[in-house]
Amino acid sequence: MQESVMQRMWDSAHLSGGNAAYVEELYELYLHDPNAVPEEWRTYFQKLPTDGSAATDVSHSTIRDHFVLLAKNQRRVQPVSAGSVSSEHEKKQVEVLRLIQAYRMRGHQAAQLDPLGLWQRPAPADLVINHYGLTDADLDTTFRTGGLHLGKEEATLREIRDALQQTYCRTIGAEFTHIVDSEQRSWFQQRLESVRGRPQFSADVQSHLLERLTAAEGLEKYLGTKYPGTKRFGLEGGESLIPLLDEVIQRSGSYGTKEVVIGMAHRGRLNVLVNTFGKNPRDLFDEFEGKKTAGLSSGDVKYHQGFSSNVMTAGGEVHLAMAFNPSHLEIVSPVVEGSVRARQDRRNDASGEKVLPVSLHGDAAFAGQGVVMETFQMSQTRGFKTGGTIHIEEIQDQVELALMRSGEQKVA
Repeated sequence: MQESVMQRMWDSAHLSGGNAAYVEELYELYLHDPNAVPEEWRTYFQKLPTDGSAATDVSHSTIRDHFVLLAKNQRRVQPVSAGSVSSEHEKKQVEVLRLIQAYRMRGHQAAQLDPLGLWQRPAPADLVINHYGLTDADLDTTFRTGGLHLGKEEATLREIRDALQQTYCRTIGAEFTHIVDSEQRSWFQQRLESVRGRPQFSADVQSHLLERLTAAEGLEKYLGTKYPGTKRFGLEGGESLIPLLDEVIQRSGSYGTKEVVIGMAHRGRLNVLVNTFGKNPRDLFDEFEGKKTAGLSSGDVKYHQGFSSNVMTAGGEVHLAMAFNPSHLEIVSPVVEGSVRARQDRRNDASGEKVLPVSLHGDAAFAGQGVVMETFQMSQTRGFKTGGTIHIEEIQDQVELALMRSGEQKVA
């Protein structure tokens, strides 16, 4: 108990009264521009406990400036026709809010997802300001931003349009407005709009991402050269899966997760076992060469094998478990969910925060039928729910693979 109290005191030492002004200044800066604060502080502010309203938090400086503006406007002489001008402005204000919502709903249809420029498609008509009765003459007019995360409550139409273009119409297409849960939709909006869809990472984080990508691609190139023609279900085109899983594990560990159970099909399994779970590459090479190992073995093919290991995260040690893969690929999903539910029950984890299931699916696995959908249907029932499952879909189409290799991806 004493150790737990001391640990909590140590973890919150930087929030002591002497640092209050500095921390508040950092938080104000984070609310205006998350990219302007260091990576570790941005991660800390993102993990602050919320009641669902933190996504629309407004800095104190913005509120103070607003009251100053109101005080000035009270002394300002209003022209006779101010009422009609105000009415026209309010009408345009409504159209600006409709424009913002249109970008959130259909911005992904104008995103630049083809790095080769071969896929030409016209932008949806409702992403053009003229569609809403707005013209270029309104670009320098100031409007309220509504729920748009610009770090301020008012901005010109030019600023609003440019921010929406940068967030939703660059190289990441975000499609999330179909989500029923309002808090989840607000989470996506805040994370995307506050950094314009392009968060800035420190040099150390960038080096770590490069190291993970290099490890993933290096293993695939070696296996392809050393064992040509051998069936291995490589990860070519999807190497970003390795840094993605690394971030999932590290971030969930910092939230207090103690176990992560992963289920996946063949594609990329060998790479995940070596670069995420830490399996000895020598053991993998022996399996390719058909060498027998001492001790008990499942006797299954190497791309069906499971594994377990422990990794260190910011929140402590996390146990990783890879489920053995049956021949019927997607049946591993309910197997993983059952394993996670048993581990949660053993830990008395009613909130489902200590054990995290991660399910990687094969191409087109999200069709409206089959084991995946049945697992979804059972996911909220009292006897089978496991909290929240991270679902990642592999994309095997060659065009999509080319996009992923160039660093482009679509969040669906």
